[in-house]
Amino acid sequence: MADDPVRGAVAGPDGALRCPWALSTPLYIDYHDTEWGRPVRDTVGLFERITLEAFQSGLSWLTILRKRPAFRAAFAGFDPATVAAFDDQRVTELLVDAGIVRNRRKIEATIMNARAVLALDEPLEDIVWSFAPPSPGAAPLTLADVPAVTAESKALAKALRGRGFVFLGPTTAYALMQACGLVDDHLDGCVARGVTG
Repeated sequence: MADDPVRGAVAGPDGALRCPWALSTPLYIDYHDTEWGRPVRDTVGLFERITLEAFQSGLSWLTILRKRPAFRAAFAGFDPATVAAFDDQRVTELLVDAGIVRNRRKIEATIMNARAVLALDEPLEDIVWSFAPPSPGAAPLTLADVPAVTAESKALAKALRGRGFVFLGPTTAYALMQACGLVDDHLDGCVARGVTG
């Protein structure tokens, strides 16, 4: 019922209206209320979100949130310089780390993306934020009003792939834009709509 695409914002356990997807667990409520859609403008924060969005592909976001502390430990707090130096031995170690999603392609993509971050000729945050839509647009009324891909996410994915990033298509790029506050897809009436700090 919480994922009904034609449903608008729903009252949570505290009576506040929230996006329906956020109500299934306290972990989701906290992520929704304090992080999702809030601006992320630093390299480490963006690299973490790029990594987690790639690992989420094909899985539940809740799975990723539950494993987030282990991901942070496994990938050195998402410090690109440290991750870029990971070798085959480290990949082998990560493949047996039950705390994270053990997917060789995604692990290797994370290392390649860290190397891509280091090779950039301008800050990652400047590149990513250059694809933010010029205006916030109207608040979506229901989940059905929230797109999976936009022209901006297609352009962002293309720009990052052109700079050596992998495992990053337009859908993942749009999820990144949502998570990092480039767009505000909190539903109309949601307690977190328009909150930027």
